[in-house]
Amino acid sequence: MKTTYLGLGSNIGDRKKNLCQAILMLSAKVGAVVAVSSLYESEAWGYNSENKFLNAVVAIETELYPEELLSDIKEIETTLGRRKKQTNNYEDRPIDIDILFYDELIYETDNLIIPHPHIEKRKFVLTPMAEIVPDFVHPLIGKKIKELNRICEDSIQLFEM
Repeated sequence: MKTTYLGLGSNIGDRKKNLCQAILMLSAKVGAVVAVSSLYESEAWGYNSENKFLNAVVAIETELYPEELLSDIKEIETTLGRRKKQTNNYEDRPIDIDILFYDELIYETDNLIIPHPHIEKRKFVLTPMAEIVPDFVHPLIGKKIKELNRICEDSIQLFEM
């Protein structure tokens, strides 16, 4: 069993429902969900949008290899209404699921990079991840998630339900 950490985000439609459905589908298709962070709200990162994102991080124990995991994630995103991007830019989306870490694996192909690029700049990833695994060490940077979260200059808010 491998532990993978997935970042989930949604900024159109019923954002909370989109995230909940994604977690249920991940549990059914990918592996056992062993931790789920609180929900956090953030501005779009890397592009301008009027729609704020709702974000979470989940830890999942899986037997899938990284490329199999990615394939199942893409299928879940499509089922939940995500459409293929029309440009190379970031866009609003009902669901986005990123493989942040896969144990301590460092992995790169044309389709997939693990750890996910720019984690250290993204509070919407660091804060929920620090909530569930604060002492996890980023295998490329060599710092704990809680330390990266502390020094990250991005901003995020706890989502009040």
